[in-house]
Order: sequence, then C-alpha cells, then structure tokens
Amino acid sequence: MNDLTLMSKNLWRKPVRTILLIVSIMIAFLIFSTMVSFNYAISNFNTLPTRMVTLSKINFTESLPIAHYDRILRTEGVAAATHMNWFGGYYQDPARGFLPVFAVDPETYFQVYSEDLQIPAAQRDAFFSERTAMLAAEPVAERFGWRIGQRIPLNSNIFTNATTGGRVWEFTLVGTIPTPPGSSQSGSVLINYEYFNETITFGRDRIGWVPFLTTSATVNEQVANAIDQRFANSADETSTQDEATFNASFAAQLGNIGLVVTLVVGAAFIAILLIVGTTMALAVRERTKEVGVMKTLGFSSGRVLRMVLGESMLLSFIGAGLGVGVAAGLLTLLSSAGGGQGPPISFAPIVLLWSSLIALALGAVTGLAPAMSAYRMKIIDAFARR
Repeated sequence: MNDLTLMSKNLWRKPVRTILLIVSIMIAFLIFSTMVSFNYAISNFNTLPTRMVTLSKINFTESLPIAHYDRILRTEGVAAATHMNWFGGYYQDPARGFLPVFAVDPETYFQVYSEDLQIPAAQRDAFFSERTAMLAAEPVAERFGWRIGQRIPLNSNIFTNATTGGRVWEFTLVGTIPTPPGSSQSGSVLINYEYFNETITFGRDRIGWVPFLTTSATVNEQVANAIDQRFANSADETSTQDEATFNASFAAQLGNIGLVVTLVVGAAFIAILLIVGTTMALAVRERTKEVGVMKTLGFSSGRVLRMVLGESMLLSFIGAGLGVGVAAGLLTLLSSAGGGQGPPISFAPIVLLWSSLIALALGAVTGLAPAMSAYRMKIIDAFARR
C-alpha cells in the first residue's frame, strides 16, 4: 500500500464530510472559471495597432456630427476612416435579448475592418449596392434561422421610423460574416447608414464614433492629439484612443468585471480556506493515535507531513477539477444557446493555469498547519492524548 492509497483512504474516511468540502471548492472554482472566461471574452477581440477610434469626449453614447468624419478623414496620418451608429435593435421579442446592430457606411467600413470581413464578393457587392441590405454574423443568423435573401424586420428601442411611424425597419439579409474567436464582428449586424439616416425621425446627420486606420502605429499619438485639438472647445469635443482602449471602455459599461471577479472569488476562497483548514485540523486530531502508530511502525515525521499535506492537496485539486469541468460544460451550453448575442463566451484556456496555481496554493495553505502538527507530534504524546 503506497502513500497515495493511504491519503485517499484517509480522505474518504468520512464520505459525507469530504463530499461537502469538495462541493464547496467546486462551487468556488466554477464561479472563478465562469467569470474569468466572461472577462476574457469581452476584452480579447482582434485589434490592429494602427486602428483607432474617435468618439465623444463626454461618453460613447453621445453622438457626433457627420462633419467630424470628413475632418478626421482629412487629418494627416489617417489612411482610411469609417463611421458607425448604434441602432439599438432586437428581433421580434425584446426578451430574447438585444442585437448589436450598427448603421455603417458599407465601402469605408470594409476598408477599415477588411481582415474580419472575409465574405464572398457577391455578398459584399450586394451590401454595397442595396440600401436595405443587411449583413449578420453567422451565429446570429443561425440563432434566428435567417436565410440569405430573407426580408427581416428589426425593431429599434431608440429610433422611430419616419416612413412607417413605428419602430420597425425591414432589411434583406444579403450575407453572413464568419466570426472566428477574437473577431471584431462577433455578434454584429450591419445595416446601411444612408438608409438609416434618411428614415429616422431624430438624430439625422449624427454618428456614434469614427474608427480609422493610421499610416503607422508610430504616428498614433500625434494623430490622436491633432484630432482632439481640432475639435477642442467646440460643441462636440472628442476623445481619440486606440482600439484596445476603446474595447476595454466599451466592455466596462457592463461593469468592472475584474473587480467583481476579485471580490466574489476572493470571498468564496477565504470562506473555503477557513472551512477546509478547520476540517483538516480536526481530521488530523481525530487520527492522533494513528499518527502515533505510524511513527511507531517507522514512518518518518517528514513522510507523515507529506501525507497530511497531500490529503489537503488531493482534496483541493479534486474540487478544482470538478469546478473547472462543470464551468467548461456550462459555458459550452451557454455559447451554443446564445446564438451570437454579444461576444462568444467560451471557456478560456488561461483558466486552467490559474486554477492549477490557486488549487496548489489552497491545498498548501489549508494543509500546512495540520501537517506541521502531525510532523511535530511525539509518539508518547500521541498515545497519551484522549
């Protein structure tokens, strides 16, 4: 019988207690894995070092006049620019969740986001030429069962259609956008800005933000300063930032996920640390005479220490493994059920590394005190203790 077998038997001496401890650890790692994966998904889009974004200095929800776009395009160091406007859309039932629908200028949008818009030329040309054309990310189309050529009504919870007096616009789906992990088009639905601008009842000739490409990453700061200085002290001041910063600020509207992860997971682990540490200490105390017998039979103090510490490690890694496994399965189900609504939330590989390190630390911290107690225990004291 080797040490691992002894550790396993000691660990499962009281199955109910062990199961409850494992479930507690599993829940903590389930929360940790899910929240880290969510944070990773909303902050890890493909970005280009030369792609920047100009938006309102007040807030990204504030619009800018379309004239800003022309001036930005003519700024020295700007290679290409486009503009986007938030539509605030949903399909049929708002309870099924929002759709990130953007009104864009088709041709310039394809220039700025060419690497993430790998679609057939026929679909691209249809989007360029048809005023009511629409492109949708592949998962979005699959979620709602949309087919290319289908007329699709989209509702806006912001704008009113001046033509119909309602909040519904009809578009023709002319193509779908593949969205591999990290794609900037994940969950997106694109419509024609010109058509949108002509049919809304308010906010005409206004845009949400201006993404653009610079001629080189080395001139990014110079270009950003030139743009923001041009509109300084105007009615519509701007803030220009690189794409990664813009994505981070956009994601921050969902809340400070990093802070949430730290607080929730930290509280869970502190509670579990106290529970597991106390339980392991009691378990060693219950086996005082057994420790004395083991040392009498020739088990060294170091070997006893390793076995007690190993029990704690084994308990920690079993709970962590189950928590990470359940999180991976849950996120897979949520990803398939989400159908492209927002960024695809999938299990982040980085979770495996962090979970292993945390499980190791958890096992070491909770098992160290009981292990040291067993290590220092003298044979005569073990048999004398009641």
